Amino acid sequence: MSDKLAVVAAGGTGGHLFPAQALAEALIARGWRIVLATDVRIESYGKDFPADRRLTIASATFRGGPVARLTQLAVLAKGSLEARAQLKALKPAVVVGFGGYPSIPTLAAARALGIKTIIHEANAVMGRANRLMATGASAVARAFPTLEKAPASVKARAVVTGNPVRPAIRALAGQGYAPPEGLVHLFVTGGSQGARVLSEIVPAAAAALPADLRARLKVVQQARPETLEAAAAVYRQAGVEAELAAFFSDMPLRWTWAHLVVSRAGASTVSEIAVAGRPAILVPLGVALDDDQGQNARLLSEAGAARVVRETDLTVDGLAATLAELFADPACLAHMAAAAAAAATPDAAERLADLVESTVGAIEGASS
Repeated sequence: MSDKLAVVAAGGTGGHLFPAQALAEALIARGWRIVLATDVRIESYGKDFPADRRLTIASATFRGGPVARLTQLAVLAKGSLEARAQLKALKPAVVVGFGGYPSIPTLAAARALGIKTIIHEANAVMGRANRLMATGASAVARAFPTLEKAPASVKARAVVTGNPVRPAIRALAGQGYAPPEGLVHLFVTGGSQGARVLSEIVPAAAAALPADLRARLKVVQQARPETLEAAAAVYRQAGVEAELAAFFSDMPLRWTWAHLVVSRAGASTVSEIAVAGRPAILVPLGVALDDDQGQNARLLSEAGAARVVRETDLTVDGLAATLAELFADPACLAHMAAAAAAAATPDAAERLADLVESTVGAIEGASS
């Protein structure tokens, strides 16, 4: 095995890649080399991923009928063969999987080759890919105190590390929160892939606010590209200053700027809100079969840091009323912000790096 070489396997969305990147950076600081195994979406979400090499492994998500599933199994088998050849050449000390079906071929190949594997589950509900691979893993890490849908044997040994956030986000921990005085700043994000419902409801809710509040309101909103123009038009007609984009590369600045966040409840988003210490209104994705975002939101809602509004209950008038109530009560916002910060695990990347090294063993001692 190659001393201090880790292969990180993750699906190609921000929710999988961001915590994987945070771990990679923590391991690099400890002298490790990193190889990333993922899918073609790396071009959108992982351009800055710090890796010596990037392996694009064939993969597929299980969906559709029996014929489609057979095709998908064939693609995953092809990916496993590709990954096996790559791992035999690389001889890594460990493969760390962050979920998503693109992680399956690499983890399966590692297991077949006798390479140690670690699973990190970012959500409060274990994803399907991780469920398939966790039972045979050398170690399992979890981000949240709860871990629904996990096999009992996996849940019993899973170590709570928190959800790794990138160093620029981690640097926000402990910076504090200043409640609004005069201008009020609202940050709206649907996660790395946007959220159509927030693009439709939030601008209309802002337009329904009292005129004096609209005059003081500034909005930054991340949304799907096809919804940007319509949302901007609503804000413009309401006289609300708004900046909209499909993606923000300067998220630390956006969290720091916000007095209040309206957001989906993806694992990375919830973790970043907590580390930044920001009050939030969370709208979990309604169509998720396992309600993973609803379970993620519990971390902040039970701490008193967030209001949770189910997608089926989200209305223009209801959201406008909640926004007006919170912006009228700076002390409440400050209390929610403090509760968010108290629920954070800013050193999650270091905790996960510790687990990697303890699982691999004393590499330096063994090789000296």
